[in-house]
Amino acid sequence: MNIDVLELGPMANCTYLVSQDKDALLIDPAWDMNYIEHTLKEKGLNLLGVFFTHGHFDHVKESAQLLQSHGLKAYIEENDIILSGLPAEVLHPYRGEQTFQVGPFTVHAIPTPGHTAGGVCLQIGEALFTGDTLFPGACGRVDLPSSDPREMRKSLLKLSKLPEETRIFAGHSYGGKCSSYIGQERLKNPFMRNAIKDEKVIS
Repeated sequence: MNIDVLELGPMANCTYLVSQDKDALLIDPAWDMNYIEHTLKEKGLNLLGVFFTHGHFDHVKESAQLLQSHGLKAYIEENDIILSGLPAEVLHPYRGEQTFQVGPFTVHAIPTPGHTAGGVCLQIGEALFTGDTLFPGACGRVDLPSSDPREMRKSLLKLSKLPEETRIFAGHSYGGKCSSYIGQERLKNPFMRNAIKDEKVIS
């Protein structure tokens, strides 16, 4: 499995192109659909599915035209549908923890509310696409509409229990870095460390 990081837009957003042989998935496609389409064509990839980690505008911007051109519907947790502002006809809503088989890809959606009510992390093999839930050394904001600091701590605790070799791919490349490992975050991420320390209180 190959993972290409497409850094697009003015907010250091990371769109992820996941491919195996000639099949592909996109995670959080936003901002520049022409560049995304060019990349798919250049690599000779067949786009099979699109997933959103959450519904904030910077992770979904302009994606409706991509979905329509490929005749696809994007998977999104139902609590973030309204937040996304995308028309229902381009969305495949689901509720809670789910596993989807899309071509050769097994995608496990893990609910991780906190940054948004419908935020999820998407696990494909040993890769975990964390959106704005978990960044290297940080976590997403919890002072926005539908954010919840307590839920964020619960979500970080949940992620801390994944195998330490799980590689994370965050929704932004803040500070020039978008990737880390769960094992590193357990040791160095102050927000995850606090969630672990307070497990009995927040569980």
